[in-house]
Amino acid sequence: MLHKRILMLFIVICCTTPNFAIANEIVSPFNGKDLSGWTTKEPKDRSHWQVGKASLKADTPQQIINRGDGKSLINIQSQGVDIYTESKFTDVRIELEVMVPKGSNSGIYVMGEYEVQVFDSFGKEKLGGGDMGAIYGATPARVNAQTEPGTWNEYMIEFRAPRFDAEGKRTEKAKFIKVKLNGKTIHENVEMNGPTPSGVTGKESPEGGPLMFQGDHGPVAFRNIKIHVVKIP
Repeated sequence: MLHKRILMLFIVICCTTPNFAIANEIVSPFNGKDLSGWTTKEPKDRSHWQVGKASLKADTPQQIINRGDGKSLINIQSQGVDIYTESKFTDVRIELEVMVPKGSNSGIYVMGEYEVQVFDSFGKEKLGGGDMGAIYGATPARVNAQTEPGTWNEYMIEFRAPRFDAEGKRTEKAKFIKVKLNGKTIHENVEMNGPTPSGVTGKESPEGGPLMFQGDHGPVAFRNIKIHVVKIP
């Protein structure tokens, strides 16, 4: 009888505990087939996220189209909603590829709250806080490493989550340890004073948060998404 009670308690805990990643795990949150493991902000019926093969429309490079039979996560048009993983993460190294149409705007939100900017800044010499690679609200990218619109850009984002004491008070700020774009280092050791506007909750938390892609601005596509769950001292 005791054994059965323990088993039932274990099942209840497993079924009610949020989906947190395990240290040293490599997570591929997007299966390349459907949107399983992802959810969107409200209103969900305004979502334009699809799975398929992304490319730019030949005569309209501001538009992205889904050619079907592919493994990209595509926000097919502007003014949609943000999408984020059901799993939560803290310290991570994120690797992914992103395609930006001409003039488009999106973002990669680590823990659902800290944004690395996705924006078409191709060919721009002087970068600002809203250009490609910027840590939004903190600092522009060191260099413009973006390739032309419609091509795939590789991001590597190494992130240390904020630290909290037993009472929930923040003791150390969130930090982008390193960010690379197409192999070029564009940030090192950038501390965040707080969350970027328009995140999932707008709050910092010791419980971790999801990976979120911005979909309420412009069309964009992502693929080959890998999250390395790490523990950074």
